[in-house]
Amino acid sequence: MKILALDSTAVTASVALCEDETLVAEYTLAAGLTHSETLLPMVESVLKLTGLSTKDIDLFACAEGPGSFTGVRIGAATVKGLAFDMDKPCIGVSTLEALAYNLAGYEGIACPVMNARRSQVYNALFKVNNKSVTRLCEDRAIAICDLEDELAEVAEPIFLSGDGYDITKKGFARVATMETPEPQRIGSGYSVAMLALAKYRDGVRTSDAELAPTYLRPCQAERERMAKEKMENFEL
Repeated sequence: MKILALDSTAVTASVALCEDETLVAEYTLAAGLTHSETLLPMVESVLKLTGLSTKDIDLFACAEGPGSFTGVRIGAATVKGLAFDMDKPCIGVSTLEALAYNLAGYEGIACPVMNARRSQVYNALFKVNNKSVTRLCEDRAIAICDLEDELAEVAEPIFLSGDGYDITKKGFARVATMETPEPQRIGSGYSVAMLALAKYRDGVRTSDAELAPTYLRPCQAERERMAKEKMENFEL
């Protein structure tokens, strides 16, 4: 099965082409440009270099969030556009679970963190043990101080990943975390592909029309709109 998978939920964008579990090509870019400029050309480059077209792809996949609101939308829209009207499965996977999969070969607790602003991170916890990744809690937005309280009694090694790596490590005063190599901290199209393949084998068959981003909380514009409406109702 040929899988085209991408992750554009943070600053780094990644596109991977896999044949079942085998990585055929992966293109990762953190050039400071917007994903609207780079993501589709990255996909086209991977397909061209491997001599394939979208018609050859059996499964499309993307990191569906949480993460940057714009990046999450661009990733989902790109996959939906690539797979449009082809009757091919389009499977979204948790960005946090994909970041945890980066650490599948480690032993301990994978703690992916993505910067959610206001001293918060998007986070979930996973047990990693020799290629197995077991979810311990649901994806959530959590204050860094509350995450530290939760991890304070954990006796196992803790590995951070994600674009919230530095702010979380800096914010922890009582929790020591292991050093995670840079390649394991950032989004990987391959990790997205492997999680999507697992879901496909479990019977998931999401269509391009059904694929939807996951935000966990409203974007800033939506929060400002709700605050304005609340104030207007209060004045009434």
